[in-house]
Amino acid sequence: MKRAKISIIGAGNVGATTAHCCVSAELGEIVLLDAPQSGDMPKGKALDLSHAAAVAGSDVRVLGTTDYADTAGSDVVVIAAGAARTPGMSRNDLLATNARAVDSVAGEIKRSSPDAVVIVVTNPLDAMTYRAWRATGFPPQRVLGEAGALDGARFRACIAEELGVSVEDVSALVVGGHGEAMTPLPSCTTVSGVPVGRLIPAKRMAELIRRTRQFGTEIVLMLKTGSAYYAAAAATAMMIESIVRDKKRLICCSAFCDKEYGVGGCYIGVPVVLGAAGVERIVEIEFSPSERDSFCKSVEAVKAVVEAMDQSYPSPRAC
Repeated sequence: MKRAKISIIGAGNVGATTAHCCVSAELGEIVLLDAPQSGDMPKGKALDLSHAAAVAGSDVRVLGTTDYADTAGSDVVVIAAGAARTPGMSRNDLLATNARAVDSVAGEIKRSSPDAVVIVVTNPLDAMTYRAWRATGFPPQRVLGEAGALDGARFRACIAEELGVSVEDVSALVVGGHGEAMTPLPSCTTVSGVPVGRLIPAKRMAELIRRTRQFGTEIVLMLKTGSAYYAAAAATAMMIESIVRDKKRLICCSAFCDKEYGVGGCYIGVPVVLGAAGVERIVEIEFSPSERDSFCKSVEAVKAVVEAMDQSYPSPRAC
């Protein structure tokens, strides 16, 4: 059976760790690409990954390159290129640098892999996903952003630690923009089917939600020279698996809402069914009044960033 071809653009911490996750899970043939000025770095990482594959008993091929021709015909392309946050920076501070990076990468994807599903990891996530959609001209169902999968994992870890239970038993959703305006949903959070509101008082839950929103910044402050990447890579690999194996998992990601949730023409984190075609459908759920208010504020924050980006750094094409 033909293996899926997965190209990862950007061989830094997020990209290389995503490749490692994909190799370990034997999700497909991997192409790890970085800019020409990186020299042999992606080749070196690919060689190391091929040895890791041998340890894992994973019969996949890993290619490191600086040539987009090697990515041709990819089934899934991950955009992990661009600058990472450092202490004192918000995700939005990366807007100018990363908008240009995404424009360049998206143009290459359009030429080399016109049928691919594109997963964006570059920050500010929702704005960069919108940017990639505009630059590729792909149907919006085939361009999505990794956000809710990571944010949901952070929320689950926080709840599991609070209750002293296995994270396997915690199910949670986080919607809205990928940033401090994200919206964790206690109304959709359970522990082995038990609503979390029966286990954690509302005041304490509000504190856990605040902590979840700050995890990314907390990690940046500790690392000092970059941002989180292990969990982001694991979340991206989970999304890739749902696509290449057509698992149709319900995962929160940044998806294009045209009318869903009352949102018009915006990429925002929502629950989707993720399969071989990309976003197969957006699942609309009921929010509590406070969750609805938080989600609407998050949408407005994302729209403001996109508007600022379009005014200062016009997209190379319009859909």
